[in-house]
Amino acid sequence: MREYSIAVVGTGAVGSTILQVLEERNFPVGDLKLLATKNSAGKKVVFKGKEYTIEETTEDSFEGVDIALFAGGKASELYAKIAAKKGAIVIDNSSFFRMDPEVPLVVPEVNPKAVKKHKGIIANPNCSTIQMCVALKPINDFSKIKRIIVSTYQAVSGAGQEAMDELVEQTKEVLAGQEPTIKMFQHQIAMNLIPHIDVFKDNFYTKEEMKMIAETQKIFNDYDMKISATTVRVPILRSHSESVTVETEEKITRDKAIELFEKAEGIILQDSPENNFYPMPYFTSDTDEVYVGRIREDLAFDNGITFFVVADQLRKGAATNAIQIAELLIRENMVGEK
Repeated sequence: MREYSIAVVGTGAVGSTILQVLEERNFPVGDLKLLATKNSAGKKVVFKGKEYTIEETTEDSFEGVDIALFAGGKASELYAKIAAKKGAIVIDNSSFFRMDPEVPLVVPEVNPKAVKKHKGIIANPNCSTIQMCVALKPINDFSKIKRIIVSTYQAVSGAGQEAMDELVEQTKEVLAGQEPTIKMFQHQIAMNLIPHIDVFKDNFYTKEEMKMIAETQKIFNDYDMKISATTVRVPILRSHSESVTVETEEKITRDKAIELFEKAEGIILQDSPENNFYPMPYFTSDTDEVYVGRIREDLAFDNGITFFVVADQLRKGAATNAIQIAELLIRENMVGEK
């Protein structure tokens, strides 16, 4: 099997998880470059038993690279186009390119053919968008979705490693009767939840909520799909949860929805109310699948179905989805010879 020259740009929570998933999935990594800011340069990282030194990202970092996995942040804006011009296929976890009409926005279980339209850069969707779209795919394939109402319960991992550290430290402080130290969030997150992720827009939705709306429409190539989102940060370290209600053109019963989810790619069904069995962050963290349960025929819409969705934000919501895109490119023989 051919091996590929891989660059991982970013060494925080997402970058570290990318390396973990690359190793677990036995991705055909040949040469490996670990790139980050000047502050991280020189640090050592072990991958598959071999020690690598993190390098500072520069315009010359991408010579000979086949696939560049950007973990997100400012580096995408500064270096993604440069990497693409050097011949690398960029898979980007930031929001910078997601709504660019020239850049495909891809969830492999949902719109794999979109990768064929890339011009050097492929965008990884928002973490909360990815898991919802995986769950929506079998429903939409059976009957066109007209309307979506979603409320999210998003783990602090969505805000990075510092946010995860803050939750741990705040929890210790609160339990010790101390005033919690607030740096990453608008309010205390320990023992609390915050219905506010990213900045508010003129329509009083947050930027995170508008991302879910716009990205979902782009992924399904359906700009008539009506979506309303409320995104909430909760005191959980990993795995985002979502309550999703969809209205479809045709009636979908609970039994039919269960059948559709059971057959769908990338979904694990956990739906046994009588046994208190349903998706929860605690049991789904550090996994790659999207978990669906609490399925019921909605009481507000004649053709409505409601369900609960949980997935690991750092894996399927970021690193794993990016690597699945890379695997898709290899299967489609789209990674060029050097």
